Amino acid sequence: MYQRQGKVAYKANLNNTILLDDHLGNPHERFPTIHVAGTNGKGSTCHMLASVLQEAGYKVGLYTSPHLKDFRERIKINGEMCSQAFVVDFVQKHKEFLEANQLSFFEMTVGMAFQYFAEQKVDIAVIETGLGGRLDSTNIIKPLVCAITNIDKDHTAVLGNTLVKIAGEKAGIIKENTPVAIGEKRSHLKSRFRESADKINAPVTFVNHQKQALPTDLLGSYQKDNVRVATAVIQELNKVSDFTVSDEDLKSGLKNIVKNTRLRGRYDVLQLQPKVVCDTAHNVAGIKMVMAQVDKEEFETLHIVLGMVADKNIDAVLSLLPKHAIYHICRPDIPRGLAVEALQQAIKNCGLVFTSYSSVHEAYQGALKMAKSQDMVLATGSTFVVAEII
Repeated sequence: MYQRQGKVAYKANLNNTILLDDHLGNPHERFPTIHVAGTNGKGSTCHMLASVLQEAGYKVGLYTSPHLKDFRERIKINGEMCSQAFVVDFVQKHKEFLEANQLSFFEMTVGMAFQYFAEQKVDIAVIETGLGGRLDSTNIIKPLVCAITNIDKDHTAVLGNTLVKIAGEKAGIIKENTPVAIGEKRSHLKSRFRESADKINAPVTFVNHQKQALPTDLLGSYQKDNVRVATAVIQELNKVSDFTVSDEDLKSGLKNIVKNTRLRGRYDVLQLQPKVVCDTAHNVAGIKMVMAQVDKEEFETLHIVLGMVADKNIDAVLSLLPKHAIYHICRPDIPRGLAVEALQQAIKNCGLVFTSYSSVHEAYQGALKMAKSQDMVLATGSTFVVAEII
């Protein structure tokens, strides 16, 4: 399970996915799809697209990862998680096959999602890649439209340690004669995507980030870039398919994402006085975007509940965090969680004020106890920190 173990759980080919898909009777061929990759923002973009398509009256499957509280968050139709009975039945029915072929957690889940969407006869499914793109288990689909939100350094042990290499992996979702919307802004990376697309005659739309983004109910100001990507995807979908999404559907869908899809953990305000915000940002680019928003907030003292996983660039993340904040540090409760002692040492080296705790829950309670009503509490650094709080 990559989510818990890291690189050792990653399978660098699609063999098992194809094997399982064949075993299930190729359910992915029974519904149309939209495919989304990218370093940050792909989950939010998928939820935006699902919400917009729901507003247009369609029955929409949504496959995302990782989950926060409940495994079934990964497999939803019109905002509702698949049933526990479906998960149990799927595993029982196919257990022998899954064990005999040593499928990874992610491979099994992708097969399960495709089976569910096929059985439930969705009109369309929005599919988020797990890691990378080219060799991601989701990459057996032939989508109507693809999207790549942006490129930054994350999962470098698997995807490569340069932005161009990572872009090459993400570009692996681009399909022949299939439109792709790209949210990346830097010209050398845009050229890399253009190169991949031109080879297979895929029309490319580079998102215009100067253009006003439509309003959304997601509070992170960084969501504007994702809104522009989602808007470009819907425009392409209208051109290349029989799906009809009006401007009103688009506006309404973007304003009702949380209600329609139950998305959590993206600049998620849990309470006021003190204001408490959770955000799943976990890499340099994500932390940078969250801190840009925190800078616009008004508060007396900032308390940051911080935990990370061990394969992130800790020093680079810490260099982006404010010197004036009070830190409440902890280890997320998963095998990949970064030991508090390691985080403590890195934080000491930066000269930051901190208290260490033995769990995320204790760190969060410690921050709440210390914070005055005019202060702000931010919990971030890992999806798993947020999962243990909300």
